[in-house]
Amino acid sequence: MAKPTTPAQRRVIAGADPVTGRLTGTEAQLTALVRLQLAFRHPRPPHAYFLTPAGHRAREEPEQAAPETAPVEPVPGVFAARTGTEDTEDAGGVADGPARQREVRAAWLGLVEMRRMTNVDADRDRPCAWERTHLVQAAAIALEAAGRTPAGQDRDGYRVTATPQPDAVAVREPTPEGVRACATALERAGWQVSEHSERTAGGTGRYVLVSPRRG
Repeated sequence: MAKPTTPAQRRVIAGADPVTGRLTGTEAQLTALVRLQLAFRHPRPPHAYFLTPAGHRAREEPEQAAPETAPVEPVPGVFAARTGTEDTEDAGGVADGPARQREVRAAWLGLVEMRRMTNVDADRDRPCAWERTHLVQAAAIALEAAGRTPAGQDRDGYRVTATPQPDAVAVREPTPEGVRACATALERAGWQVSEHSERTAGGTGRYVLVSPRRG
């Protein structure tokens, strides 16, 4: 579970620009949010601070506030992408329903904003550096944000797995229609997609190999 933010930090998050996620606050407040992984500092001048996907989620879903004197410590990412390979259906500690939908939407909008702010040409249609270093999670976020359902204990759905290729992941669904739907969703999200066949216990199946589009 993410560490609660202080009231002052909550005010900074709530005051972020609704479109860009740009933050205004003291250097100490902004640096603390970076340590909490709720904000990042843009690498180019004027080195402004912006909400991360976790920060967007924190703005949409108020969490329990901590006292002003609470210590600030780094915490793991507060959003858990569902890859369809988790042991439990309730992966990430959030049940299916409106809360999860809001969480996914906030994560996706945060990624789109990170693309705009960190891609050299401000291209929102091409994956950013974070996505390229977190391929499985990034692809899963794009799929769930597009309305695809991850596999679970009692349901079929997509599964995103790493591959021997360092810049590509594999996406599988039980049906050819599901595979094609995943491919379409990822293409729209800025990924390069190629469909392949493979031998399975039931015969021959299909899957897609996806990698972030570079140009």
